[in-house]
Amino acid sequence: MTKRNDKRDILVATAAGLFWRQGFAVTSLAHIAAESRIPLGNIYYYFKTKAELARGVADIFVAETEDMLTEIVEADQEPRKRLQLLIEKLAHSLKSRVENGCPIALGIRDFRHESPQAAERAAEVFSLLIGFIGRELGRMGLRPSTALATARNAVAEWQGGIMLAHGLKDPTVLAESFRRMERLLVPSRS
Repeated sequence: MTKRNDKRDILVATAAGLFWRQGFAVTSLAHIAAESRIPLGNIYYYFKTKAELARGVADIFVAETEDMLTEIVEADQEPRKRLQLLIEKLAHSLKSRVENGCPIALGIRDFRHESPQAAERAAEVFSLLIGFIGRELGRMGLRPSTALATARNAVAEWQGGIMLAHGLKDPTVLAESFRRMERLLVPSRS
């Protein structure tokens, strides 16, 4: 027997995948029910609206990012190594990003009209990443304003690389973005 939270988690994970692959607007609760094999009527027990489900998806984005950053912090104390680990972790999803774009950016765009709170929650991922990168650059000796600007530049490079690679269906474009991020955040020591 599946527990309440298990069904809720299944619905949120299924919705996240469908929103990413086919878009928020065209994905109905019926699609989510069919894909998750949970009866449509049961969805309403957990989520009254698709907007509430979008908030659950945004919460997943934030939780996964927080978990990734915690894992990086626990793995190494040295800022350069932490930034290198971040780039490596982001690069693990290269293939899926080329195929489908960035689920976070798409969620922010798609949720904004029907579920602005979900869009704001999803955008927290970018704030978390910028904050993490900025703190690590600060630990490397960069002034706070320079560290923040560099962190924003790195996240913009990543997101731009995803968009262009997805549009062109060319993984080398995103691989090049990761190399530029590496040169920006962890330049080789002279």
